[in-house]
Amino acid sequence: MSTATESTASAGLRGVVAAQSSIGDVDGEKGILIYQGYDIHDLAENSTFEEVVFLLWNGRLPKSEELSQLTAQFRANYSVAPEVIELMKRFPTDADPMDVLRTAVSSLDFFDRNGHSTDRDNAVRTAVRLTGQIGTIAAAWDRIRNDKDVVAPDENLGIAENFLYMLRGERPDAEEARMFDIALILHADHELNASTFTTRVVAGTLAGMYGAVTAGIAALAGPLHGGANTAVMRMLLEIGDIDKVDEFVDNALEAKKKIMGIGHAVYRTEDPRATWLRKFSKTMSERRGESKWFEMSQRIEKLMHEKKGMFPNVDFYSASTYYLMGIPLDLYTPIFAVSRISGWTGHILEQYADNKLIRPRAEYIGERGLKYIPIAER
Repeated sequence: MSTATESTASAGLRGVVAAQSSIGDVDGEKGILIYQGYDIHDLAENSTFEEVVFLLWNGRLPKSEELSQLTAQFRANYSVAPEVIELMKRFPTDADPMDVLRTAVSSLDFFDRNGHSTDRDNAVRTAVRLTGQIGTIAAAWDRIRNDKDVVAPDENLGIAENFLYMLRGERPDAEEARMFDIALILHADHELNASTFTTRVVAGTLAGMYGAVTAGIAALAGPLHGGANTAVMRMLLEIGDIDKVDEFVDNALEAKKKIMGIGHAVYRTEDPRATWLRKFSKTMSERRGESKWFEMSQRIEKLMHEKKGMFPNVDFYSASTYYLMGIPLDLYTPIFAVSRISGWTGHILEQYADNKLIRPRAEYIGERGLKYIPIAER
């Protein structure tokens, strides 16, 4: 039998500091999220997604010329190799968009001869390509699976606006594009979450960035990490009407079922990202003349705070915001990746810069001292 002494293992590595990073930090007690020292509210109010990407990669805000240069580099890299698009056209049309994204992003490696390089200059070039192309892949898949022509990216548009354009085939208006841009800012990084930790573990082996990001996408696809906002919208569609919210919540709590989008593993007060997405849900409701999704969300939020002392997280109001933007439910998690690519690549760059192989130990709890028994005697 095992002779293990009192366990020192932490389930799920909760509370274990696994890396030092300057990229982002979360104060769950106070509801504060910062990127490289800047509060998320300040960035959402004043910056753009491209500016935030520069910040995450470089530890400072860009000067005007630097931002213009990075923006131009992103736009020059929007287009995906035709071979990748042709590969996607051979996938089953009912394939999960996250599976498509994982496979297509991995295939980008074939068309980047420096894609395995881990020195700063080449790694940044790869990060630029990935950040520019991941949205193209996600939007192209929705067109392909619906038997529509793929919309070529527009190099005159920013990342957020270009994504909506490629998805719909028409440009969004300025207000909607700005809301989506802020949504990308809000999702850009969140410290050492499951997918980000995964990218750092892979990068720690000095594998190339495409492999590390592919692993991050695979981690994000798991239902305990990504997909909560899709589940929130499905819940709202199931409830169907504001008058049915109270009964639904009561029944769910009595059955000890989780209300999706409520509560967070880190935050003990309101998720600061939810503050912005609540505004966007309300704005989109007013713009579309369809208020019930926002009203239902507000009622659920109120009930869960009264009954359980819980707050909405980033997924809760992003669900109705994206729904009212006409985005298919199963693209919500790929959109998360379109944003989080900035944090993933930032962490990979940081890992490469001061690398040490990530190799924790496991606490052995199995048998000891067993003796081999010939197969005929078992």
